Amino acid sequence: MSTLRSAVSDSAPSQECDWAEMLKRCTPATIAAAGDYRSTGNRRQIPTVVFGIIQRFVEPDLRPKLDHPQDSLRLVDDLAIDSLTMMEIVLLAEEVFEITINNDDLHGLNTLGDVQRFITQKVGSDRFESTGRDPLVTKTAHV
Repeated sequence: MSTLRSAVSDSAPSQECDWAEMLKRCTPATIAAAGDYRSTGNRRQIPTVVFGIIQRFVEPDLRPKLDHPQDSLRLVDDLAIDSLTMMEIVLLAEEVFEITINNDDLHGLNTLGDVQRFITQKVGSDRFESTGRDPLVTKTAHV
């Protein structure tokens, strides 16, 4: 819980509690990466957060497949993620990354790698459209 609190305390308090509360069943590494991403915009944290969100929804008996994850892991066939679970993953990703994902965007997402690349691209394009700033330039952390 201390990781959750430190990740939240580094960010704006009102909205941050929502995403942090939603991530409470994720690993401490996922929570820390999300907190870093939210406070600094560090895009290198995106794969860790995406992996952690997906891992949260994978059934316990299938989680060993995630011990050494490959981009080629298939969401449906290897991880048994159904359409309802995929929607839960999307809702959590939208909240954490402050993006909007359309249902039509989901059709080409078949593997763990597909999801990570899609979210990385989506975060960049949404941030650029909303701010007019280059999405590859991260915010500086305020101490």
